[in-house]
Amino acid sequence: MPYYLERIMKELCQTESTELPVLSYDFNTRHDWKVAEVEQLFVLPFSDLVFKAAEIHRQNHNPNAVQISTLLSIKTGSCPENCKYCPQSAHYNTGLEKSALMEISKILDAAKAAKEAGASRFCMGAAWRNLHDRDVKKICEIVDAVKKTGLETCMTLGMLTDSQSKKLKDAGLDYYNHNIDSSPEFYSEIISTRSFEDRLNTLKNVREAGLNVCSGGIVGMGEMREDRAKMLIVLANLPKHPESVPINMLVKVKGTPLEKVEDLDQFEFVRTIAVARIMMPKSVVRLSAGRENMNEQTQALCFLAGANSIFYGEKLLTTSNPEMERDRRLFEKLGIAGK
Repeated sequence: MPYYLERIMKELCQTESTELPVLSYDFNTRHDWKVAEVEQLFVLPFSDLVFKAAEIHRQNHNPNAVQISTLLSIKTGSCPENCKYCPQSAHYNTGLEKSALMEISKILDAAKAAKEAGASRFCMGAAWRNLHDRDVKKICEIVDAVKKTGLETCMTLGMLTDSQSKKLKDAGLDYYNHNIDSSPEFYSEIISTRSFEDRLNTLKNVREAGLNVCSGGIVGMGEMREDRAKMLIVLANLPKHPESVPINMLVKVKGTPLEKVEDLDQFEFVRTIAVARIMMPKSVVRLSAGRENMNEQTQALCFLAGANSIFYGEKLLTTSNPEMERDRRLFEKLGIAGK
């Protein structure tokens, strides 16, 4: 066990006072996390884990500011991947209405509406296994048009080659999202049409092109705590931490293989947010899918534990999301400013 965790656990075990010790150990930005030490973080008493995460959060971010993004599905359904959580997979019958790539004018209308509602970043997703060269020009035109609205731009289009990544960078793209979904071991239980290594290769291409990396995963798919720890280790041990780390709670969709998986305890979700903050202190940690099923108290704990970004709007690609007015009311209660 690393020295700082050993000292924390020793103090927690030896103190005779009912007052918990103040934990003030320094967690520097690291890229060499091990499974055992991350699991030790997960088992800390809840208040101590959240306190440490909040302390690190305050050292690196404004604790009362949350970055706001909006996500639009610009091409929906018929994806050839068999991700067991995804209603857009062509392998499952979820009743999803499919659509081709949207026209730029409609995308721009949505982007302008998002900006007026307070979003600072506009994220666009297409249900593709990978970006085809024939579509690169159109995607670059979309990026350029949205960029001119003054919004930051983010795309998630499946796998990218190095040359495609560079073209998107040249077009003005700010962020590229490509989640690793889970641990390398549990990944194969969820997806068989794309390897874990494929995902890492895309992240490498994106990073080498000079794009900001947005990469996280999904919890509540039936994985073990060790899988959540290993997922965070993969992200934190990259040569450079992702600038944005979305942590998704599984949204169970009828017709997908995971529609009846057992719910993840929400305290465990908060713990995952806190551990992500500790391991990647300078990254933006985003509450992504699943907020629709979280009450205000759970979300408040997530913000306290280091989450500092949300998706704003009624939908996340194809699943529901809290309405904007509901988010505004919560922000007012917590004294949080959207940015």
